[in-house]
Amino acid sequence: MDLGKFIECTEHTGILGVKISQNGRDIGKHLWDDECRRNVYSASKSFTSAAVGIAVREGLVSLDEKLVEAFSKDLPGEVNEYLEQATVRDLLTMCLGQEEAQLMGAQRPLYQEEDWVKMCLGFPFTCQPGTKFVYNNVGPYLAGVLVQRRAGCDLVSYLMPRLFRPLGIHRPTWETDPLGYTFGAGGLFLTLSELHKLGLLYLQDGMWDGRQLVPGEWVAESLKAQVPTVHAEDYGYGYLFWGGPQGSFRADGKYLQLSIILRDKNAVISTVAECRNGKPLMDAIFQELYPQL
Repeated sequence: MDLGKFIECTEHTGILGVKISQNGRDIGKHLWDDECRRNVYSASKSFTSAAVGIAVREGLVSLDEKLVEAFSKDLPGEVNEYLEQATVRDLLTMCLGQEEAQLMGAQRPLYQEEDWVKMCLGFPFTCQPGTKFVYNNVGPYLAGVLVQRRAGCDLVSYLMPRLFRPLGIHRPTWETDPLGYTFGAGGLFLTLSELHKLGLLYLQDGMWDGRQLVPGEWVAESLKAQVPTVHAEDYGYGYLFWGGPQGSFRADGKYLQLSIILRDKNAVISTVAECRNGKPLMDAIFQELYPQL
């Protein structure tokens, strides 16, 4: 693959690395900086989604379980009808029923509470779950906590034998909350190539070296528009994966940490970046790289 025009177009975007694979082969890679582990921000959510899918297969979690049952000891004094209706599935689609985003990066250092589970369930549930898309870290955080509680270990330890080690990823660093729960909504540190492996795994329907790491039906549901988003170009949102152009779905972290799954081309394009304006870089991916696939 000729990366010349892409490199030229993205010179001032803050991109740090790009990797492209198609039909099981690496066909392009360019680094603007060392390939070290970096915070992949909200791309972490897609790993939490994988953990939930594995936990569903193991019978630890059900998507139809009500939050009032899953978190029965963490509920506020008054439980309104919307919280009563919320399910585990609603944790994965950004349609939880809370209209104000919480646990975002600039908010987390400022909370006085240490028990974030109780704090999150105490935030107002103001609309019917499943009806309104609000990008909010509460859902994936609680989903990750539920897996940890049911499995009896932190999310990294849960995923080591089930996902990370089979993918050849050494134990990663992952942000934790004040009580030690892995923060499933963000704060996972990976290299470009490690992030890229998640896209490759999902392109292969959860199979890796002949082993079904993530259930195939879970991958299919995750990479499907479960709900519409609030964006003008609405491609839908799956289970902690964003829909995108050309039928793509992607793990997507702040400042353009991406692993884009292009099923129509049997390809994955991944980037790490410090990009404050994402549109030029995303445009370059689909205008300069995608047409070469």
